[in-house]
Amino acid sequence: MINVPSTHRVRAEYLLRLLDDARRRTEELTGDLAGERLFGPTLDVVNPVLWEVGHVGFFHDYFALRKLYGLEHYQLEEAEALYDSSSVPHDDRWELPLPTMRRTRDYLAKVHEEMKARLPETGLASEAQSYVYQLSTFHEDMHGEAFFWTRQTLQYPPPSITVPEALPAAEPAGPLPGDVQIPGGEHLLGADERVFFRFDNEKPAHTVRVKPFAMARAPVTNAEFATFVEAGGYETRHYWSEEGWQFVERNELVAPSHWRRGEAGGWEVRWFDRFRPLAPHEPVCFVSYFEAEAYCAWAGRRLPTEAEWEVAASRAPTADGTALAPGKRLYPWGDEPGPSATHANLDGYRLGCVDVAAFPAGDSAFGCRQMLGNVWEWTSSLFKPYPGFQLDLYRDYSQPWFKENRRVLRGGAWPTRSRMITTTHRNFFQPQRNDLYAGFRTCALT
Repeated sequence: MINVPSTHRVRAEYLLRLLDDARRRTEELTGDLAGERLFGPTLDVVNPVLWEVGHVGFFHDYFALRKLYGLEHYQLEEAEALYDSSSVPHDDRWELPLPTMRRTRDYLAKVHEEMKARLPETGLASEAQSYVYQLSTFHEDMHGEAFFWTRQTLQYPPPSITVPEALPAAEPAGPLPGDVQIPGGEHLLGADERVFFRFDNEKPAHTVRVKPFAMARAPVTNAEFATFVEAGGYETRHYWSEEGWQFVERNELVAPSHWRRGEAGGWEVRWFDRFRPLAPHEPVCFVSYFEAEAYCAWAGRRLPTEAEWEVAASRAPTADGTALAPGKRLYPWGDEPGPSATHANLDGYRLGCVDVAAFPAGDSAFGCRQMLGNVWEWTSSLFKPYPGFQLDLYRDYSQPWFKENRRVLRGGAWPTRSRMITTTHRNFFQPQRNDLYAGFRTCALT
């Protein structure tokens, strides 16, 4: 049995549900694609779909069947040579002798059944099973989100997603202007033992001191960002960092990715394979860190640090509002396990964003809305290890990226799975990425 990080033991039935649900979602996101759509052009920001589906199966095969259970052979003989992302260069993935999609799905199904057969029928799974099965499922969930943005990038139609019957409507809710005042104090940054599954870059939780600050109640909206665009934001050099301005010039940007002028003169945004009028009160999406930074320079605002973001999402004020109360929430609204559909726009069910004022039940104690779901939020913080960082089982999850100029994003987006996201989860991407379901909220300068 392999050594795994200390984790909560969970019931075998829960792990079985995770495996089945993640696989159903992978099939929904890729099952309608065929021919050239299984490959697409060679781009830095996506993988060929046919390769990525096989990689999902290989991850389970390697970490569960080989590492956890000690099987000597992969369930597909050539799996490692084809699907190991640590050794197969990104651009080579379009040139590999990949199996057909039918054979690839057969491989995934075989791994799936082997994993399920090794779990107890009822009761608690072992600590190692609890960790590895969640790790591999969350890895599949992350690739599920990548399949969403691959379809967006390549202008494929939206997928057909199974939606719960009890999914509440998210009617137009409008904007949510204004700031909340957040007192400073000490904060335990990162995930402690209460979090059922912790990624290595969330650990160890450690104390930091945060000064008082004021944060926007909601992310920046399309209407707010359009005002920046109309004011010449993409034409005015002094709003941009040196790298940011090079990014604008290199890509000849005049507005966010996927925006265009409609026939009537208003802005439209492409959502998957169709353009639609820009929804004014939805959060701006498909913006890079550079664009978020430039907007802040124009607006006389700034991006929050990841510590400030986590304080706003997870802490509560004392009764007199002058200090941070003890304790920390796993979710902005409390500690009850797993966000429900009334708290946040997660799990991909709505196939897009909702207005920033929707889901008041998901407010943080300070009154910040949608700190989980809708769009990932850029922070000003570089992605670096926490003091005392140690590698976990998936050694390439975090460490290779600490040396890059990546920025931390927090909060999840509408396709992010609710079972994975908490107030401590860290995402991390290069600052030029404008293909992601990412936006931002701002803080006052003083």
